[in-house]
Amino acid sequence: MASGASTSTGASTRPLTVALLGGGTVGAQVARLLVENARDLEERIGAPVELAAVLVRDLDRPRDDVPAELLTDDAAAVAGSGADIVVEVMGGIEPARSLILQAMAAGSSVVTANKALLAADGATLYEAAKRHGVDLYFEAAVAGAIPLLRPLRESLAGDRITRVMGIVNGTTNFMLTKMDEEAVAYSDVFEEAEALGYLEADPSLDVDGHDAAAKAAILAELAFHTRVTLDDVYCEGITRVTAEDVRAARQMGFVIKLLAVAELCGDGVIVRVHPAMLPRSHPLASVRGAFNAVFIEAESAGEVMFYGRGAGGAPTASAVLGDLVTAARNRVSGGRGPGESTYAQLPILPVGAALTRYYVNLAVADKPGVLASIASAFADNGVSIQVVRQDGHGSEAGLIVRTHRASDAALRATVDRLAGLDTVRRVLGVMRVEGESGE
Repeated sequence: MASGASTSTGASTRPLTVALLGGGTVGAQVARLLVENARDLEERIGAPVELAAVLVRDLDRPRDDVPAELLTDDAAAVAGSGADIVVEVMGGIEPARSLILQAMAAGSSVVTANKALLAADGATLYEAAKRHGVDLYFEAAVAGAIPLLRPLRESLAGDRITRVMGIVNGTTNFMLTKMDEEAVAYSDVFEEAEALGYLEADPSLDVDGHDAAAKAAILAELAFHTRVTLDDVYCEGITRVTAEDVRAARQMGFVIKLLAVAELCGDGVIVRVHPAMLPRSHPLASVRGAFNAVFIEAESAGEVMFYGRGAGGAPTASAVLGDLVTAARNRVSGGRGPGESTYAQLPILPVGAALTRYYVNLAVADKPGVLASIASAFADNGVSIQVVRQDGHGSEAGLIVRTHRASDAALRATVDRLAGLDTVRRVLGVMRVEGESGE
């Protein structure tokens, strides 16, 4: 086990070794930066850092950024090498989980960008890190280069966070931005995102919200000191967002974003991912293209926002290197990073308990009594109407309703009731509205 890299004075007696599990887009960038910035990293850490091995799938593939002598396809050998720090950038649940556990058992601290694994089984990794006395860092798992997780774990550790709301998937934000700015249909922006290489190999991870949901679980666990897994996150994607929804949002002074929301609600926590309308005056509304941003509300700090590039090889590698430097400094000093903090053990509440607002777009019969029947459906479910806008003529009219804040369950029951009315021809669109002040 190669963990004795320090003396009582903190001066290193040997170089620190780093092994990479994964030599793809991110791994290649990490390897390049380790080699190119070796002198600066040594000064920042207090010890030289040497790249010892890079695990790749195909040894025959040309790789300009990684020295050929460091390449290997022997995963077990890399994971069990006892390197001071093992960086996992493979992705997926297995074999990543088994290799990380093997690395920790061999005495290696681990830096990972694996959001899916952390959201599915982060507890196992935390427990292994504690048992073997090593560090686990994962800044790159959420929002790429944006310093976000460390502020949650450390800078805001003395505060009480009440809400985290953000845009954490750059692909869907790019798509929704194009729909807003160019008035194009979902199918068209999907094709463009695919052509640009923005979509995951499995596009559903992006457009169905699963990528954002994994990140939301990680954010919620750190913010509320409560174990949260992917199964605890309510998830809707953007596939049902229409050009009509985007047009209506614009007319009302809103913009549509795929939001990850984690919040305290009474004695529990609600974690949800879904498209939502935001007022154009809200800080998150100005986040365009493939950028990410996260808005945090805390009792003492107030409102804090983090913004930047949330994906890509270089931004993600930046976050990985930041964690690597921290883990390496701990090796030199003999210190340890923070472990899992789930002491609160708050219950995870269903999305129906969330307080939100709804936008509802209806095609209704154009005749007397329609508004009264619709108003009655809202009132019977305890939902107050904020704004009603009507247009159209002839036998059918359009009706757009925005509500005051109510429980999501009451709002959903109202929509179900509306869909069953004789006066309602079709429910054209339903979307939550976030970021408005007041009731």
